[in-house]
Amino acid sequence: MAELLVVGSKVRNVIKKAKCNMSGDFIKALSKEVENLVKKACMRAKANKRKTVRAADL
Repeated sequence: MAELLVVGSKVRNVIKKAKCNMSGDFIKALSKEVENLVKKACMRAKANKRKTVRAADL
């Protein structure tokens, strides 16, 4: 993973609203999870003979 797929400040705001703290490695780990979800969604779309990834693929 070369780049982050999530906006750190936006995630931090959500965490603060939940009255929690965020560790320094959380954004990288979250971005990796997002990357994995996107890859799985793409595989599901291809398995259904589509090139368009839909919300249902999540």
